[in-house]
Amino acid sequence: MAATSAAPKLSDAPVPKGGIVQSVHDSLVMARRNLIRMARIPEMVIFGMIQPVMFVLLFAYVFGGAIGVPGAGGDKTAYREFMMAGIFAQTVTFATAGAGAGIADDMHKGLIDRFRSLPMARGAVLTGRTLADLVQTALVMVVMIVCALIVGWRIHDGLIKALAGLGLLLLLGYAFSWIGALIGLSVRTPEAATSGGLIWLFPLTFLSNAFVPTDSLPTFLQHVADWNPFSATVQACRELFGNQLAPVPSDAWPMQHPAWASLLYSLLIIVIFRTLSVRKYRSAA
Repeated sequence: MAATSAAPKLSDAPVPKGGIVQSVHDSLVMARRNLIRMARIPEMVIFGMIQPVMFVLLFAYVFGGAIGVPGAGGDKTAYREFMMAGIFAQTVTFATAGAGAGIADDMHKGLIDRFRSLPMARGAVLTGRTLADLVQTALVMVVMIVCALIVGWRIHDGLIKALAGLGLLLLLGYAFSWIGALIGLSVRTPEAATSGGLIWLFPLTFLSNAFVPTDSLPTFLQHVADWNPFSATVQACRELFGNQLAPVPSDAWPMQHPAWASLLYSLLIIVIFRTLSVRKYRSAA
């Protein structure tokens, strides 16, 4: 009698072991997979470095001479130090579009369905993607720091504080990558994810203290800028880098305690959008 094989049942699918150790292991495996993919497509990293370098040069040499900085005493070159915290923060948050596009591309190719059939932690695919994007953002930051030093930016309060500022920037970028993950899971194409990841970032970055002092804004927009999570990180970095030339005119709590505000904002964004992204991942098709 010929042997017959039973068709596999859904209940026979491998089940993840669970646990923190398993989740960390699976996330690192997925992060390695995405880093290998980036290494095989170097233009992704190269083009990601060109845009922030262009912003540094444009704001330093085109707009720098026309924008005054409080406490600079008419020194036109002071704007180059004032703007760099804003440029750094803008760069790490713009990585949101890349995270969303990458996840949307995996969705479009059906890879997400394959990953969900494997015995791995629920959020490992998304965590691995965001960790890989964090590594790419760190590489871009290194290039930007070199460019900033060339145009005249300096740190004045020591290396430890400067590293703390860079840590807040990377934490903000990691938090925003989870927003990109949710966008990537919610749209149908990578193109839509790229557009959806950028369209809301422009008002967020420009309605802030990144490029102009907030006291030059209308009263209503001053309050928006003062409580903007982006502004908190920018202000924290200015203080940690030693680039704040004059006291902050605002009495808003995030502007008076920017380092704590930046940390709390970033952690809150991670908790909220990681939860929403994992839920979306379970039901996405």
